[in-house]
Amino acid sequence: MEIEKYQIAEYNDPVLNAHQKAFAYIASTVPNAEAIIEKLRAFQVAIPSWALGTGGTRFARFAGGGEPRNLEEKIMDIGLLHALNRSSGAISLHIPWDIPSNPANIRALAAQYGLSFDAMNSNTFQDQPGQPLSYKYGSLQHTDSATRQQAIDHNIEVINYGIELGSTSLTVWLADGSCFPGQLNFRKAFQNTLSGLQEIYKALPENWKMFVEYKAFEPNFYSTTVGDWGQSLLYANKLGEKAYTLVDLGHHLPNANIEQIVSLLLMEGKLGGFHFNDSKYGDDDLTVGSIKPYQLFLIFNELIDGMDARGMEHTTDLGWMIDASHNVKDPLEDLLQSVEAIMLAYAQALLVDRRQLAEAQKLNDVVRAQEILQQAYRTDVRPLVAEARLRDGGALMPLCIFRSSEVRKNLIRERGSVSVATGL
Repeated sequence: MEIEKYQIAEYNDPVLNAHQKAFAYIASTVPNAEAIIEKLRAFQVAIPSWALGTGGTRFARFAGGGEPRNLEEKIMDIGLLHALNRSSGAISLHIPWDIPSNPANIRALAAQYGLSFDAMNSNTFQDQPGQPLSYKYGSLQHTDSATRQQAIDHNIEVINYGIELGSTSLTVWLADGSCFPGQLNFRKAFQNTLSGLQEIYKALPENWKMFVEYKAFEPNFYSTTVGDWGQSLLYANKLGEKAYTLVDLGHHLPNANIEQIVSLLLMEGKLGGFHFNDSKYGDDDLTVGSIKPYQLFLIFNELIDGMDARGMEHTTDLGWMIDASHNVKDPLEDLLQSVEAIMLAYAQALLVDRRQLAEAQKLNDVVRAQEILQQAYRTDVRPLVAEARLRDGGALMPLCIFRSSEVRKNLIRERGSVSVATGL
């Protein structure tokens, strides 16, 4: 299913007057409103190919119907999201869940919807049908050299797919670790993993980046071989200038100060990208901004401060991706909500008066510093985000159009009520 530009314009028309009034008000109160709008128009968030179907819990998966049955249909669904919000202009592929049978055709199809290919993601945390050796006891950390080589070869295969699709980065997340004391020699596991990453790193094209993703726990619960940002940074530093740390918001122990982590990684020039989601307890993979919206704002506050300090481009110098599992929501509705939350937090962080904040920090004026941040956070920036969409031909209210157009009902009619997306 596709939503045409004229349909979006028709849906926008009844609410246009109310939007114009709201926008006129905030534009009169925010001195740099036009500059913020231009930054919002340029900012794009990659949609992961594995997030377009209903996710699953440890106990069950409840498919919702009309799910994309192949990569082509996934691209169409992301194209639909992008048509509505104008901020979902990239797709992040997971191999082998979404192997492009004809990369040239897949790349051309994506271009028809205004999409590019963001980071490629490898998978050595599952055994695939026909796979000779098992990853039950790890992949790059494995005690068996043949198993390690299998994992290396897979990552190089993913790089080669990415080259054909126009991607320029590889994300490596490893489930490697241990569940019980004594199961693993920590030093040997680290050394094996580093050796494998070095072989993969050698296969990177000159203009590529490698993102080393970390996770505190799960599926292993005693140790994780890339367990936190320090371990990821250690790998990245040893690998070279094309290796970076990737931060997944759900991959931390409860109450971790993620905003401080990103600040220090930026200072070291080793923050490569983000996986956005939200959580209450652990790696819950919930809708972005649904549980801790103030934390999301504080993270963006540090991102903007750190990127500006290094002269980085907000839109292109980091990888911005969603990584979520939609267990009880329509996946497309969830993704619309997530992208909206990201854009709102970004806009709020752009409002922060950095000169005044720096002065308050210099004077140790704690109250003033808090007020400056909360003034930006409490500002209703929805009209700014909506105006950015409107100028690019998007919907003032994407979720409302999605429902009014009965997108899910139409997808079920086209694909059936029992279609199941590849991946999660």
